Amino acid sequence: MSADRPTVAVVGRPNVGKSTLVNRIVGRRAAIVEERPGVTRDRKEYEAEWRGRAFRVVDTGGWLAPGDPGLTGEDPQLAAKVSRQAEAALREADVVVLVVDVTTGITEEDARVARVLQRAGRPVIVAANKVDDERREADAWGFARLGLGDPVPVSALHGRLAGELLDAIVAALPAPAPPAAPDAAPGTGPGDGIFSVAIVGRPNVGKSTLFNRLVGHERAVVHDLPGTTRDAVDTVVETDEGPLRFVDTAGLRRRSRIDEPTEYYSLVRALQAIDRADAALLVLDASEGVTAQDQRLAERVDAAGTAIVIVANKWDLLDAERRAAFRRQVADELSFLAYAPLVPVSALTGRRVHQLLPALRAAEAAYHRRVPTAALNRVVREAQAAHPPPAIRRHRPRILYATQGATDPPTFTLFATRPLPAPYLRYLERKLREAFDLGPTPIKLRVRRRSG
Repeated sequence: MSADRPTVAVVGRPNVGKSTLVNRIVGRRAAIVEERPGVTRDRKEYEAEWRGRAFRVVDTGGWLAPGDPGLTGEDPQLAAKVSRQAEAALREADVVVLVVDVTTGITEEDARVARVLQRAGRPVIVAANKVDDERREADAWGFARLGLGDPVPVSALHGRLAGELLDAIVAALPAPAPPAAPDAAPGTGPGDGIFSVAIVGRPNVGKSTLFNRLVGHERAVVHDLPGTTRDAVDTVVETDEGPLRFVDTAGLRRRSRIDEPTEYYSLVRALQAIDRADAALLVLDASEGVTAQDQRLAERVDAAGTAIVIVANKWDLLDAERRAAFRRQVADELSFLAYAPLVPVSALTGRRVHQLLPALRAAEAAYHRRVPTAALNRVVREAQAAHPPPAIRRHRPRILYATQGATDPPTFTLFATRPLPAPYLRYLERKLREAFDLGPTPIKLRVRRRSG
């Protein structure tokens, strides 16, 4: 495998259209395709590119997990060798695409392969193949029951929705490694698994002062990657609970007020830092209150799907009455961040800054949390029984079942007979937070319609 390009392994049971899909991804007829199963046996590698990201695609033979009987009339030893080749591709892959067939639904072979993939520790995209028209799209969502996230419907033969699948593949690829600094220490770059925290806020709210306080106060700095004064600065800090990466960003202003090219690229880098981060410290100047720019920035961070801790800086400048007023303002004007803890600090004096690390660790734990499917459905059933969804045009929606499609942040798919109104989704979100201790992280709820 090429060390400089990520690898995508295309796997699945025999005769689901893996090679046809590989040809679609590569953009040419590279893999041999026939109407009979078992044509592909060895791993075959091809180069592909989408939206500027180059990667390697590995076509595999029909993968039969342990316990599967194999193809009728096929040499069992040959089937085992083909499966081992697919397993080797899985071990070397950065992303796995599991191809399934909507015309047959979930088979026992699909379920066995899915169980292997759940233990593999790789990002998995379920490609629900042979969705040749809109009527088949609803059938694709049944594959969410494999427990590997929301399936992506596609027609490898006709190319239908292939762009959406390629978008999902590129989004799951590991971030490109930046050129290493001459003094870069190994294992301290993006993609190393260290929880990354972006410090964001308007100019002059005390971000850099807070950054310096966090990285220099009773902690050993492992490695610094400084840029220009207008660039983001990454610093990995050792804490008692393990390393954290703090990213100091330039102050974010409205685009209409940015008139210098350097400042514009500062904004771009800051937004990229937010998108790459696992969590954000949203720094507010408590002495000025919540401004309109604070609200827009909070919306931008919330949209990125990162865990958020709100930092009320310059708390020492407020008396008791102004502190109470500030808390009310945050609750009112940043109500969409009701899940985010508010930590009042003074970055200048260091007062209460020590409270940020426990808040970040709690956010990290919630951000990565995976909820068992049985427990998830039990909570949803109990919530639905206690407070059924409101009737819409004399028809009451009913939630059939739920799955967690992803973490970072926790993302849940609800399969319901009808759309669920927003107030009811907020009710369910609150119940999930209470049941699974998901307070400091955003939660995504998606509703898929199913007949029941």
